[in-house]
Amino acid sequence: MKRMAFLLVAGIVLSHAPGIANAACSGRFIDPIADINWKNLFPIRIGGYVVAKAPPSLPDTRRDSGKKLLCHCPLSVPPYVRIGIPIAFWEPLRLGEVVRKPLCFPSLGGLDLGSSIGMTLPHGARKADKDGGKASFYHVHWLANPLLFILNIITDVVCLQKESFDILYVTELDPLWSDDELALILNPEALLFGNPIAQAACAADCAAATADLPLNPLFWCAGCQGGLYPFTGTVTDHVGGVMASLLLVERFQAKMHRELLADFSSARVGQCQPYPFPIVVKDQYRYQLVLPIRQSTVPSLPFGRTETIVSPGKEFPVKGEDFVWQSWRKRDCCAF
Repeated sequence: MKRMAFLLVAGIVLSHAPGIANAACSGRFIDPIADINWKNLFPIRIGGYVVAKAPPSLPDTRRDSGKKLLCHCPLSVPPYVRIGIPIAFWEPLRLGEVVRKPLCFPSLGGLDLGSSIGMTLPHGARKADKDGGKASFYHVHWLANPLLFILNIITDVVCLQKESFDILYVTELDPLWSDDELALILNPEALLFGNPIAQAACAADCAAATADLPLNPLFWCAGCQGGLYPFTGTVTDHVGGVMASLLLVERFQAKMHRELLADFSSARVGQCQPYPFPIVVKDQYRYQLVLPIRQSTVPSLPFGRTETIVSPGKEFPVKGEDFVWQSWRKRDCCAF
C-alpha cells in the first residue's frame, strides 16, 4: 500500500511534466481463474517422483531435488535441522506489464497515474532505421502476484513466497531503463556481446528453447527474441508488440537478477531457501500472456521460445497494444 500511495503522488506530480504521452491506457483486472492457465503449475514432483504430469509443451528443468524421499535443512535453533519431503512445482509469482504510456497499469483495470518525464513516445514503434525496420521503447512494471499463497492452493507456506499483491518496480523512476549508455553501469559486459559472433549464438538458444529448454550458458541471449543486453526498454528490431513485450519481460527478469532482486529457486541448493543470484537462470522461468488477450494455444512459453506460436490475433489497435505477462518460476522445496 505504501508503494501505491507513492505512485499516486508520483502520478500527480509527473502528469504536469513535459512530454506527456497521448496513448490510451486501457485494461482490466486479472481473473485468477479465467485468465491464468493452471496447467503451468505442472509437473509436480514429490520425493523426486512425478505425481502430476505436465503437457508435452511444458518441459521441466533437469535440476530437480533428486529421488530421495526425505530432505533436510539447517535451523538456527535446536534441533538445528529440519526434516522434510522434497517437492517441486512451478509457481505464478510476478506480473510483467509492458506499456507505451508511462504509469499506465493495464492489469489494474487500466489505471492511469499520469505521464513520466518525457523519456518515451506514445507508441512502441518509435522510428524507422536505415534498413526500413523499426525500433521501439516501452516501460515495464513488475508486480508481485503470488497466486498460490493468495489463493492458499498449497498449504505448506514454507514453500511459497509469503507476500501479497503489490507494485514492486516501475521503470519510469529508473534512469537506467531509458538510457543504453547509462545502463552499462549495471551491465558492463554488454560491450562483449554486441558483435555478430555472440549474437549468432542466440540462434542455438532459440532452437533449444523452442524444442525444449533454453541454454543457461548463453546468458546474454533471449532465444528467439534476440539479445538480452542492454537492460533497457529499447527494442532495436521491433517486429511486433508480442515479440517486443516478451523480450522486455525476459530482459527485466535478467535485470532483477543483476540487482539481486530475483532468486535461484530450483535444484537442491534452493530447496531450503531461494537465494539471490546475479545471472538469470533462464530455464527456471516460463511466461504466459494474460492481456490484452489470454494465451490459450499453449499453456506458456519457456524463456526464449518463439512467440510466433501465440502471437496471432493478440495485438490490435488502441486497446491491444499494451501487454501483461504472468511469470512462472520453478520452485524446489523441502516441505514438512
